[in-house]
Amino acid sequence: MIPLDRLEKEARNLDPDAAERARLMEHVFAYADAFLEGLPTAPAFFDRPDRGRALLDAPISEDGIGIEAAVGLIRKHVDAVGLNPTVGRFLGYIPGGGLYHSALGDFLAAIANRYASVFFAGPGAVRIENMLVRWMAEIAGYPETSAGYLAAGGSQGNLTAIVTARDDAGLEGDAIPRAVVYLTDHAHHCVDKALRLAGLRRVIVRRIPVDARYRMVAAALEAAIVADRKSGRRPWMVVASAGTTNTGSVDPLADIGAITAAHGLWYHIDGAYGGFFALCPEGQAVLGGMDMSDSLVMDPHKTLFLPYGTGALLVRDREKLYASHLAGADYMQDTLDAVEEISPANLSPELTKHFRGLRLWLPLQVVGLAPFRAALSEKIHLARYFHEKLRAIDGFEVGPSPDLSVVTYRYVPRHGDPDAFNRRLAQAMQKDGRVFLSTTLLDGRFTLRMAAVSFRTHRDDIDTALEVLARTAQVVAEG
Repeated sequence: MIPLDRLEKEARNLDPDAAERARLMEHVFAYADAFLEGLPTAPAFFDRPDRGRALLDAPISEDGIGIEAAVGLIRKHVDAVGLNPTVGRFLGYIPGGGLYHSALGDFLAAIANRYASVFFAGPGAVRIENMLVRWMAEIAGYPETSAGYLAAGGSQGNLTAIVTARDDAGLEGDAIPRAVVYLTDHAHHCVDKALRLAGLRRVIVRRIPVDARYRMVAAALEAAIVADRKSGRRPWMVVASAGTTNTGSVDPLADIGAITAAHGLWYHIDGAYGGFFALCPEGQAVLGGMDMSDSLVMDPHKTLFLPYGTGALLVRDREKLYASHLAGADYMQDTLDAVEEISPANLSPELTKHFRGLRLWLPLQVVGLAPFRAALSEKIHLARYFHEKLRAIDGFEVGPSPDLSVVTYRYVPRHGDPDAFNRRLAQAMQKDGRVFLSTTLLDGRFTLRMAAVSFRTHRDDIDTALEVLARTAQVVAEG
């Protein structure tokens, strides 16, 4: 006979009582508080050659190592290795956020473990997600016929949009090699990946030229569409950027919207980085035209400062999104009568779905929109400030004035290869660790970039970055 009493006693270790929960929380929250209190002096990059290799010395075991030892491993070999995007001096890539209120939301979501995909199973969780989606639709200027879902990130959102556009156009078989997608070289690389994953590897990808500010040239787009149609090809989809990762540039969204409407193309906007800047007046000034798109990606884990793993997709016509993603099974029949809210499972690739809406809903409810609007305005002005100040430092060459909060630049030495010099400068900055700045290639040139996106980034962080940059460039030049 199975020894149920013994098995139950062992299994109950998974369900700690109040005293044990308090002990566990004491260790976790003490570490979290120490981590947050240490951020003002913490490096933005930990230059550790071991890269946390000691974690491999603590394999999964039968008896475990206890909370103290486990938290110690996190402290030494997870949170002190590599990038540190939680500090205000992390100015590379497009940083994720990490709002404390969101962490509390994640904690509550994990404790109650609400099923956020199907209305019957988790009506409150689904109501929160759909309410947030409707709020984002209002920001974008989308009609009431729109719908969407909270995705794991922009890559998943872009893939879902492409699948929806594919199905709406009936692209399959011999139609695929004639279909044309239009974008620029600065579109996020996840779009190319999504096309492959959507079975559209053979589709024609037409790269449209950009202007001096790295924005799509609308006239070139229209000319390409006309030429392709005359040649017997099938113009199908345009992907524009509301803030590219590479340069932060915003394509002429309204002009592109007029062109796609005139020629009957699906218009998708990747606003994963820039879309939420529409909450502030400085962002609204460059984001006009988002409302003209058929689909739009916005990432709360970027410019709403949430922890990683929070994207969003909006589609103007909910029926098209629904048609691509509706699925059912006999064992789900109990859920069919609850139809007050559309279930995210019927609008997305996910069935089992984390209640990620709580990490956005809770901070919005607790502190309101005003701090978010202020932070977004601040980031745009910090980028302009960085651009202006760096231009005045001898030896630095700056790119276009920023549309949003990304600045491109590089140092031009008096002698030698500028690309090689900027590689050494980037490496020296990473070794120093106080400030993290990432790099890219623009027109074949090795280029540095600054992204002011973290809610913890303020003017003193930008001043520190400018000071460290100038001193490090001087050291590299003299070395």
